[in-house]
Amino acid sequence: MEITLNSGHKMPIVGLGVWRMDKEGIRDLIINSIKIGYRHLDCAADYKNEAEVGEALSEAFKTGLVKREDLFVTTKLWNSDHGHVIEACKDSLKKLQLDYLDLYLVHFPVATRHTGVGTTDSALGDDGVLDIDTTISLETTWRDMEKLVSMGLVRSIGISNYDVFLTRDCLAYSKIKPAVNQIETHPYFQRDSLVKFCQKHGICVTAHTPLGGATANAEWFGTVSCLDDPALKAVAEKYRKTVAQVVLRWGIQRNTVVIPKTSKAERLEENFKVFDFELTKEDMEVIKSMDRKYRTNQPAKFWGIDLYA
Repeated sequence: MEITLNSGHKMPIVGLGVWRMDKEGIRDLIINSIKIGYRHLDCAADYKNEAEVGEALSEAFKTGLVKREDLFVTTKLWNSDHGHVIEACKDSLKKLQLDYLDLYLVHFPVATRHTGVGTTDSALGDDGVLDIDTTISLETTWRDMEKLVSMGLVRSIGISNYDVFLTRDCLAYSKIKPAVNQIETHPYFQRDSLVKFCQKHGICVTAHTPLGGATANAEWFGTVSCLDDPALKAVAEKYRKTVAQVVLRWGIQRNTVVIPKTSKAERLEENFKVFDFELTKEDMEVIKSMDRKYRTNQPAKFWGIDLYA
């Protein structure tokens, strides 16, 4: 199942996110995911595992497990490389051992102090606060993103963690419209206005943290996961599915792309088995009523500043 982007390219509606994946286990995880049927991988320079992903992809291509043209690979420009977009993209391509990217995203709408291409540091000032570079505008960054398309290095470009205001601005100044806005969205953080705004203007929404972060975000940020919600458990029992499968299916029926992350083989398969059932309108409404406007991904913990304030 795929969504056609405004660039004309097709994007699989379920992908595998590789954030916080141990380098040692990435090879097996990616090979197994491809065998299960995954054709969409979501990476980022900041995840610091592009090289390991590249090794796994190289093996998959060489052994004939999958062809390059059958995979959709996304990676992202880190904050510290906004003034070095082309070099950063080439660095990611080299690590991933690819000739082109299917999608390249601006990871966050903020430029920070440059620390060297591909180093993806989040440099803090003497006050312990993220050292934001106020000399590089998002429009300047986007102009360089557009160059990547004309250079043939990237097929589609997009944004990530942009709100309605910033997305509107990007639509206004762009020659090539953003194909995707990747945001945190799940039953506890539905962001219906942003999702509908993007879709109204031809921007596909990809849901990162589509399961609400689960155990990983609970450990990092002390947040609560929607997967433990009694109402969701009741819906899951009705369909004889897991809560995670119901939540992913809800995301798909909102016409959003979902990119769950897991390091467990059994969950990898479970997260992909979401095409053999459909939630009723009533159950979609039940889940819609659960919104808490509750963000679980909180980078302020590391940056000393709440960029969402």
